[in-house]
Amino acid sequence: MDIDVRGPRFGAAVTAVVLAVVLIIGSAWLLAWQTLAFALGAAGGVGRSPYGWVFRRFVRPRIGPPTAFEPPEPPRFAQTVGLGFALLGLIGFALGPQWLGLAATGAALAAAFLNAAFGYCLGCEVYLLGRRVAVRAK
Repeated sequence: MDIDVRGPRFGAAVTAVVLAVVLIIGSAWLLAWQTLAFALGAAGGVGRSPYGWVFRRFVRPRIGPPTAFEPPEPPRFAQTVGLGFALLGLIGFALGPQWLGLAATGAALAAAFLNAAFGYCLGCEVYLLGRRVAVRAK
């Protein structure tokens, strides 16, 4: 079942704010929260993430019904990529080296910001590119 395109973009906006705060204050605990949010989104789809729940429960009722939809697989893949970067960042902040935490969190922040500000989901594009390559390889 396709999903409301505004949901992942809302989640990306919240994610960008969380990751920016992580970089400002260097909080491994806050990054652990974001890692959990990515894990839930990767395992169950963006609708199962905490930000997806907030969107469905509080945001969508106020902005009206969706007018555009997208398949859930690309955003779910993007959550998996975000999970990988968040795990690397968590390792860097918790165990070192510090630069790994900063770099991985910064990369995840850049991707989240692209989606939130411009509607360009980098992880989704990588997923679609991988699908095209897989089809051509057959």
